[in-house]
Amino acid sequence: MRGVKENVQEVFEKPASHANISLRLNNYGDIFSSFDPRIYSERALSGDFLEEAKMASRDKVSGGLILQLMVPSKGRNESDENLIKRRLREHFRKHYLMLVRDMKLTKERGILMTFAGVLFIAIATYISTLNFDTFLSHFAIVLLEPAGWFTAWTGLDEIYYTVRQKKPDLDFYEKMSNAEMLFIGY
Repeated sequence: MRGVKENVQEVFEKPASHANISLRLNNYGDIFSSFDPRIYSERALSGDFLEEAKMASRDKVSGGLILQLMVPSKGRNESDENLIKRRLREHFRKHYLMLVRDMKLTKERGILMTFAGVLFIAIATYISTLNFDTFLSHFAIVLLEPAGWFTAWTGLDEIYYTVRQKKPDLDFYEKMSNAEMLFIGY
């Protein structure tokens, strides 16, 4: 007979094949906005539901995630559950793809701005080497140098910080769009 120590050690050494997120609902309506009267396949999701799902998924890894939606057994309806699963998958996939596209555009815009800023600084530097002592050359330098620095740093800010701020939402929608969804009665 194996000791408790070996059993505990075995549990901690085995990688988890999946992670569960369990959310208890009073009814299917808890998933959706109470202001939206449309059918389940078209209804907007509840902000509270999405926030709870985000909090529950924060420490879970993508892949093998199971979203368990617990509803009262006597109120369950399999056809409604299938519609809701489809609606949730569509929502999560749509928002995931939107964020991927948005992050790509943000990175491209940041790279373009950084390049433009460096170009402005290079032009200002070149003008300063020409030794023109005219109002126009001084004005160009005074205009291009701060514009170059501002544009370059703003571009780097877009690449680094703006993309980083969107990453948690991207991770959430990626996890949820790949998650298996189950309804469980209680």
